[in-house]
Amino acid sequence: MTTIVKGQPLSAEVRQRLAAEGRPVLVAFSGGKDAIACTLALIEAGVDVRLAHLYLIPGREPGTTLEFVEEGLSYAEGKLGMRVHRYPHPSLYRMLNALIFQPPERCAIIEAADLPIPTYEEIWQVIRMDLGLDPDTWVADGVRAADSPYRRAALVTHGVMKPSTGKVSPIHDWVKAEWSACLDRHGWQLPPDYEMFGRSFDGIDRRFLEPMRAHRPRDYQRVLDWFPLAEMELVRHGV
Repeated sequence: MTTIVKGQPLSAEVRQRLAAEGRPVLVAFSGGKDAIACTLALIEAGVDVRLAHLYLIPGREPGTTLEFVEEGLSYAEGKLGMRVHRYPHPSLYRMLNALIFQPPERCAIIEAADLPIPTYEEIWQVIRMDLGLDPDTWVADGVRAADSPYRRAALVTHGVMKPSTGKVSPIHDWVKAEWSACLDRHGWQLPPDYEMFGRSFDGIDRRFLEPMRAHRPRDYQRVLDWFPLAEMELVRHGV
C-alpha cells in the first residue's frame, strides 16, 4: 500500500507526466536503495534517464570515489547499460572549508585555497550543462514520505514536483514493499554499503568509519588521506 501525501499526486501520475514530457530526467544516483528504485521506476515508465553520483570522498584515480562505492556504481552501470557520471558532493567542500578532521599544518593551506562551497542547485546546474541537458531538466531523487515525518512534511509543504528548483520525487509515496519488489523484478543486488552499514555511505562518523576500518582498510586509509584526524572519531568512542 502506498503512502498518501496530502495535496500531492500519486507517484505513478508523476512518472506518467515525466514520460509524457519526452525529455531526459537526471537522477541523483547515490547508489542507495531509494535511488536505485527511483531509477528503475522511471525506466519502467518509459522515461529516458541520466545518472549522476555525488561522491563524498575522491578516489585514487581522477573521477572516482571509494572502492566499495565504485563497486556499487559499476554494478549499476552494468545492469543498466549506461554511465553513472561522478561529481564531487557539495559536502566535500563544506567539510574541507570547515577544517573537519584536519591537522594544524593543513589548515592554512585549505584556508588559502579559498574553495567554493556550491549549493545543490548550483552543482546540479553545472551537471546539467556538463551533460548537455536543458537548464530546466528535472532532477529526480528517491525521497519517500515513509522515510520520516520530516520528509513527509517537506513533501506536503513544498510538493513532489518543484519547478523553481527542478527537483522531483517520482517514488515519494512508495513503502518498503514497493521498492523491494521493484529491485526484485530487476534482480538487483544491493551495493556493498548495505552489508557493512545497513544503508548507503554518506558520512565520516563512527557508523561508517568503524566498519570501513574492519572490512575495507584501503578505503578507510583513503578517508584518512583527505581527513587525517578522522581516526579520532573512533578513539573518542573507544573503538
